[in-house]
Amino acid sequence: MTTPEAEQDGGDAARPEARLERAVRAAEQALIEYEIAVETFRVEVENFSRLHEQKLGPLYARLEELDARILEARAARSGDPADRQRAEEARARLAPIPGVEELLHGWMDGSGLFPEATAMLTDQPVRPPQRVRPSEEARKLYRDLARKAHPDLAQEEKERARREEFITRVNAAYARGDEAELRELAAEWAEGPELKRGPSRAEELYARLEWLAQRKELLGLLARELEDSAIGHMLQLAPDDPDRLLDEIGQGLRTQVAERETELAALLDGGEGQGRGQG
Repeated sequence: MTTPEAEQDGGDAARPEARLERAVRAAEQALIEYEIAVETFRVEVENFSRLHEQKLGPLYARLEELDARILEARAARSGDPADRQRAEEARARLAPIPGVEELLHGWMDGSGLFPEATAMLTDQPVRPPQRVRPSEEARKLYRDLARKAHPDLAQEEKERARREEFITRVNAAYARGDEAELRELAAEWAEGPELKRGPSRAEELYARLEWLAQRKELLGLLARELEDSAIGHMLQLAPDDPDRLLDEIGQGLRTQVAERETELAALLDGGEGQGRGQG
């Protein structure tokens, strides 16, 4: 006995474009899922990078300052031109540059570290940094919207432009982890127009498949860039608990700071003792 579904499949199979249409639909959905995964990871990397700089940036800055002072102390003791050159190069790397406030996201100005940054170095309580990743609810809302409103599902240019503008707003809300705005966008999309997709000619379907393949290749390059970045590597080491990883790195940096401070103090004390002996 033949079922209605089988009869429909048989009817579809009779059309020359049927297999191409199924391939295009499958490729579109696969691309959307892949793009959602890449965008999710991009947001995670961006937020983790910001958090990494907020929590550890002052420690890195302190280490660089101590390294420069150690080289300067060694040069003062040895008088060696090579030591002086190394010290000058280290100090030059720390010289202020235009827009330093923007580059350091407000953690340092011409007078030095801001109070919150100093508090981090001394283990004092500070304002909690921003989230590492959007919440699970924000992720769910984002995925649902991306699947429904993705521009790649549009066949007409006007509809594609509408979807691109809408998805830009969705991406911005997701990057902020704004669940309320994502819910508003979901309601807005549900009320908006939805164009029906008409049948496609074989030539258009082939062109569509080629474009989807090119888009997937570009997304693959972006994904590899994110994964190969320093922050991407760190996130892959502790995907479920990045805060713990930052704490471990911070502890290691604090140990290095203490070691450098001890080394610098020994150099300065030795220099003063040498000066008193000569006197």
